[in-house]
Amino acid sequence: VVVGVGLSAGAAIVLATRFEPSAAVTSIRDHGVTVVPGAPAIWAAFSQLDELEPDAFAAVRLALSGASRLPVSVARSMSERFGVAIREGYGLTETSPIVCTSVGITPRFGSVGRVLNGVEVRLVNDNGEALIGDVGEVWVRGDNVFLGYYNDPDATAAVLTEDGWLKTGDMATVDDDGYLYLVDRSKDLIIVSGFNVYPAEVEEVLAMHAAVRETAVVGVPNYPTGEAVKAFVVATAGAEISEAMLIEHALDHLASYKCPTQVVFVDQLPRNATGKVLRRDLDAASVVGPATQ
Repeated sequence: VVVGVGLSAGAAIVLATRFEPSAAVTSIRDHGVTVVPGAPAIWAAFSQLDELEPDAFAAVRLALSGASRLPVSVARSMSERFGVAIREGYGLTETSPIVCTSVGITPRFGSVGRVLNGVEVRLVNDNGEALIGDVGEVWVRGDNVFLGYYNDPDATAAVLTEDGWLKTGDMATVDDDGYLYLVDRSKDLIIVSGFNVYPAEVEEVLAMHAAVRETAVVGVPNYPTGEAVKAFVVATAGAEISEAMLIEHALDHLASYKCPTQVVFVDQLPRNATGKVLRRDLDAASVVGPATQ
């Protein structure tokens, strides 16, 4: 999306084979880069470079952040140290992909901005329409909303209402001026440095280990990646296993950002009456001593 927008505007695009914070800042300065889009992890890395001069981003007139929530501390640091006002946005693949933006308005720390013209957003909770300041699920309607999932009417029906509202599964609040603030996701998707991590994929790999009886994975807040993967594991009786061993096992099969940074051993996984793991209750599960069985 970012490259496409730049090319459509006739802009010159500076690409790097890999991201290294100091080298990236040098490239921005040397090439006179004026627009810098980046996931929160990139801005966090920039904010931690103590050696940078206040004018390090002097040429930058537009700084963008998306993919996951930008920590307010990072936004404040970039603003106070370098005068960079990072503008957050919000959207989904199903909304082609933008819903809200801070471009063209005064950004507010912690907010993804206001809804685009021509797009409708409502916040819905158990009581119906959420009031100002109350948390609700983000519903979106407009010409930017997709028609449905290909050859999957059941999945489509689960997220699209008959009158065209897309139920995003994202929770948010809105203030009196129409600025949207993301709170959490009702879905289980974990976002690490802007990359999607599906718990089932990680769980499948961990379950391949002979010492793992069952496992469940959740995302936990992490600085500066936004989120990190945390695994809860019920070990096979009598097995010898440790946190380090399981992380190494995961690294043999998954990209590093998908691998757990923490492994907690528990007696059992919390489940509901139908047997579904209650991810929200995992931290309350009983911990089994040291991470070795």
